[in-house]
Amino acid sequence: MKRIAGIVLAVLLIGGVVAAVVAGRDSGDQGAATKTVRAVIGSEKADFFADPKVVDALAAEGYTVRTETSGSWAMEDLDLKGYDFAFPSSQAPADELAGKLGARQPLPRPFYSPLVVVAHRNAAGVLAANGLATLDGGRGKGVLKMAAFLDAAREDRTWQELKGTEAYGELTGTLYITTTDPVSSNSGALYLAAASYVDNGGRVVASDADVARTAPLLRKLVTVQGAQQPSSDAAFRDFVSGVGNPLVLVYESQVAALLADGGQDAAGDLTVLYPDTTANSDHTVVPLTEDGRAVGRLLATDPELRKLAVRHGFRPQGATAEFTTATSDRTDHLNQQLTGIRQAPVPTSEVLHEMARRARG
Repeated sequence: MKRIAGIVLAVLLIGGVVAAVVAGRDSGDQGAATKTVRAVIGSEKADFFADPKVVDALAAEGYTVRTETSGSWAMEDLDLKGYDFAFPSSQAPADELAGKLGARQPLPRPFYSPLVVVAHRNAAGVLAANGLATLDGGRGKGVLKMAAFLDAAREDRTWQELKGTEAYGELTGTLYITTTDPVSSNSGALYLAAASYVDNGGRVVASDADVARTAPLLRKLVTVQGAQQPSSDAAFRDFVSGVGNPLVLVYESQVAALLADGGQDAAGDLTVLYPDTTANSDHTVVPLTEDGRAVGRLLATDPELRKLAVRHGFRPQGATAEFTTATSDRTDHLNQQLTGIRQAPVPTSEVLHEMARRARG
């Protein structure tokens, strides 16, 4: 598949598009004619759209979906002429894009996923021993205490300053969570939203004064990381392969899908830490054509597609039982009911953009 010139230009200018995935087969292979629908999606949904069962379920409804991936916030800088829908990873960039392109509301929101921090077991144990996290009995999951963690980040604490690190040579250097680039990527921006909410005394950042007050901490959270990945998919794959920082911010869906594919063996020494104050990622379709809106509606309502979304770790909107039933074999790592987790409101797009800009410097 050839990318349109605008997508190529965006790669050169902002590095927003990180991969191309074809989700769909030639209609001749499907035994029935289908309409080809083109979409730009967040990278964390690439495996979902590439799943042959998803391809078949969409084809049964008359659609072949061909996708390219981009950072959610980078989508607004792309030339989307000829595309049928965009599918960023949360409502804020979707609303921004819908306003720019005149997409009709309401926007379909088929599923969501909370942000979590994946940690290697040794790292999670050290955090718990130092009051920065609590762990469930099996140590496959726990809760990250955001206020305490942010205090440690504000003080530039290192792993070596925490008790219990002596036996773990890999735990060295400044304590931080690896995130994606908040200027272009949704998960990185939502991390700033949650951190700023805690730093702002449990209030959403809404004014210039709030932005100025929280900027120093947010800048520390970002600049300590050095170069950042453009997508959560790449960051998660690095973590699973044992590369890089022992704490990485990802979507719960990525963990749930990994466990579904490989069972407990895939978990290895993985511990999933749910921040006690986090932000949900509401995957939101921005229809650019009527066919795009029809696919968005199918993703939200078609029973088979909802079932497959859960198979890929997403939580369908409006029915928690679908997720809890399907993931009953993964409760060692998944907090199905999100018990003890507070949802931080997300600032407006304008404020979030300014926060990300200042954090990056």
